[in-house]
Formats: sequence, C-alpha cells, structure tokens
Amino acid sequence: MKQNDRRSFLGKGMVAAAGIAAAAAPSAKAQDKPIKKVHYRDGKKPDKTPLFNSTVSFGNLLFIAGVGAHFAGDIKAHTKHVLDEIQKQLESNGSSMDKVLKCNVYLAHGEDFPAMNEMFQGRFGSEPPVRTTIAAAWIPGDSLIEIDVIASL
Repeated sequence: MKQNDRRSFLGKGMVAAAGIAAAAAPSAKAQDKPIKKVHYRDGKKPDKTPLFNSTVSFGNLLFIAGVGAHFAGDIKAHTKHVLDEIQKQLESNGSSMDKVLKCNVYLAHGEDFPAMNEMFQGRFGSEPPVRTTIAAAWIPGDSLIEIDVIASL
C-alpha cells in the first residue's frame, strides 16, 4: 500500500470512529442540555401569564429585561437607580455586575450620553461588558433610561 493510500485509509477510519462515538454520545449529551428557567421576583409564578418575564436563565446565562426608572429625576439619578436594580437582580439570581457580558442602554435623549457614562463608569468592574447605546424614540413610564443585560451565572 502506498503512503498516500494508507493516509486515506487511516483518515476514513478516523472519520468512521468519530461517527460511532458521536452516535453513542447523545444519551450523555441529553443530560447536559441547557434548560430555560424563569426567575420570578417573589419566587412564585403569577396567576395570570405575564406579558413578559423580567429574568430568565438558560444554561449558565442570565437574561434581565429592560429596567427603567419611573420617578422624577435627572439622568444621573435614573442611571444610578437602574444600575442598582440590575445589581440586585443579578445578585439575587447568583450572578454579579462583573459577570455581565452584554449591556444595552436606551436613552430618552441623546444629549444625556455623557452624564449617563459618568454613572456607568466602573459599575461593572475593571472589565466592563460589551455595550450598545442608542437614543430611543420612547421609553415606557417616562424613564430617561432603560438598560437590559445578559450575564453569566
């Protein structure tokens, strides 16, 4: 047998062995399949199906829906409040600010960007998450800001 033929034969054998291993593996992988879990604020499912859930985990990821500030105040007060609320939700679900991977910031007014950044700076540890910031046409409840995050557990 030529060397190229041997390599071809061995390569086909490796592919076949990998296929057999993959066929045997699904039962083991089925146990590791991530599941969706809803985290209710008071720990119990509401009687009526909510419009959306505020916190959901999937595997080792935690998704927190947009948090706003529904009181009179300036962008700094609203940003601080929203970040404090996100921190509470993260910590009550086994995560933390330094485990946030992605952050979306929605501002009612684009000119609030510098003041929001002042309050945002350092809140997520020395390695902040990736972030998208936009000026939105409307934010519910007269909030000047809304933030949603994705974090690891």
